[in-house]
Amino acid sequence: MTIVIAGAGIGGLATALSLHEAGQRDVRVYERVAELRPVGVGINLLPHAVRELTELGLGDRLAELAVAPGTLAYYNRHGQRIWSEPRGLEAGYRWPQVSVYRGRLQSMLLEAVRDRLGPEAVRTGHRLVAVEHGVDADVACFDTEEGAVRVRADVVVGADGIHSVLRRQHSPQEGPPCWNGLTLWRGTARVPVYLDGRTMIMAGDGEQKFVAYPVGPPDASGHARVNFIAERRQDGTDGGNADWNRAVDPTPVVALFRDWRFEWLDVPAVIAAAEEILEYPMVDRDPLDRWTYGRSTLLGDAAHAMYPNGSNGASQAILDARTLALHLATAPDVAQALARYETDRRPVTTALVHSNRRQGPERVMVLAHERAPHGFGDIGEVFPPGELAEIAASYKRAAGFDPEALNSRPSLTPPGSGR
Repeated sequence: MTIVIAGAGIGGLATALSLHEAGQRDVRVYERVAELRPVGVGINLLPHAVRELTELGLGDRLAELAVAPGTLAYYNRHGQRIWSEPRGLEAGYRWPQVSVYRGRLQSMLLEAVRDRLGPEAVRTGHRLVAVEHGVDADVACFDTEEGAVRVRADVVVGADGIHSVLRRQHSPQEGPPCWNGLTLWRGTARVPVYLDGRTMIMAGDGEQKFVAYPVGPPDASGHARVNFIAERRQDGTDGGNADWNRAVDPTPVVALFRDWRFEWLDVPAVIAAAEEILEYPMVDRDPLDRWTYGRSTLLGDAAHAMYPNGSNGASQAILDARTLALHLATAPDVAQALARYETDRRPVTTALVHSNRRQGPERVMVLAHERAPHGFGDIGEVFPPGELAEIAASYKRAAGFDPEALNSRPSLTPPGSGR
């Protein structure tokens, strides 16, 4: 079976590795850029995604690159703790949650693809322009510096991101991504260790928020590299300029957070210490009622771009990859495999897109601000017993990483597979 993957991001590379693990040997990844370079800042992979990478034989390498947070804590804009919970192994999972540089993760996956599938498995400088659907095969059409290239395939996977060409081909009326009015600024900074040194924090509410988590271990001086995301609701942008690598001056961002100096973290100092600040609008896509046309289907952000609330974008792309490979290995034909993949993944990710629009698990900060905008003396006076725990648990169930369910569910590796 010949399989073409458009896009060498996390989703596309995870798909190539998953297909190879499932016994597919004629798999090629086509990427539009001429050279793949590590870009982006930190991301989180939740235990359900770490499980999949571990079952692909990448767990040890991932552990070398990543940091495993032990706690997630939510605060209001006054630095008062609303809710905290253990994460990863401390929460009873068999796999950790990890924080890792996006570029390092992508490079790890790229290295594994080239090692297992061959040095020519990823072909750069190929920009997808269209997919032609046939009876027995689809044809992926690319533009290159040498001219047009047509590749016949039994399956075409559109893992080409939020501006997916394959998605636009079948949803030409959709327009740009949907902007929710929030602008995000991302960066990394070397700062004094805060709290216990292994806590991912989120502070703020629906109008303004700050997220930080370590992406490196503390050094002898008590400093560690942290990844941060600052966000603020404002005018003057839209979803059409969703560029993840637009660098901006940090000074205005520092000013927006000038009063966010907590006893345990100096937020403006963290932002000011960043070597680079990347700005982009918080955007997603409306869920589709169909991913598959002919022998082609969507995956990752191309299928279900979602707001980053809940830290689920990359994790869901990895789950897509593993699920697609499982069904292509076990279904009687391609049509049934793609149908089963979509049945498994589309309802789940549709629900997550809608949940993230309602802030996902970060809704606790919104509710705390609505109920106690000037702060509180006792969080028990703001939330009734069990409400905070249920908000956290319900999101885990929806996203597929409820501890008991994840620990006990069958593997997505097809029976008899192996490298």
